[in-house]
Amino acid sequence: MGLAEREYRDEETRALFERAAELAETELRPAADAAEPNTRAAAGLTSLVNRTIPAVHQAIAAAGGLAAFLAIEHIQVGPGSLLARVAVRDELLTPFRNLHGGVLAALCDHVLGTVLYPVIPRGAWAATTEFKINYLAAVTTGVLDARARIISLTKRTAVVRIDVENEDRLVCAAQGTVLVVAPKPA
Repeated sequence: MGLAEREYRDEETRALFERAAELAETELRPAADAAEPNTRAAAGLTSLVNRTIPAVHQAIAAAGGLAAFLAIEHIQVGPGSLLARVAVRDELLTPFRNLHGGVLAALCDHVLGTVLYPVIPRGAWAATTEFKINYLAAVTTGVLDARARIISLTKRTAVVRIDVENEDRLVCAAQGTVLVVAPKPA
């Protein structure tokens, strides 16, 4: 579903998503297209990608939903990689004062698809078809740092690996498959 067909909560939300898409189209895509295939992860391109992060944060916050409730922050975005962060807070804990596993699963699912947007065609969207998650250690405080890396990408599918750390220890490992849905012709 492209921007035109998508339903938004209000016009402000639509404008924020359109601004993020405009930045990606006018600054990121031309830089990626001009770069040599082996140098697309160069510092200049990564810098351009990271300049879009504020627009993405605004769009997510305005859209609401689970990503906004979890307050997922995109810390660093690069071609084929993403670092996102969630602060552990009381409302995300179980009655036993451990982080609910669903928070880790939601964070993994979010970065599993989001990591693809800088490298797929404008108007395409990513849909998770499956993912496997291993919970490795309990989390009670601090922040979660989720690092997603595309390990395979074709025109129709992608495989993404995610490692989640809490205070410099690996607490979760996941891997998933994403269907890349091409944009509808205009």
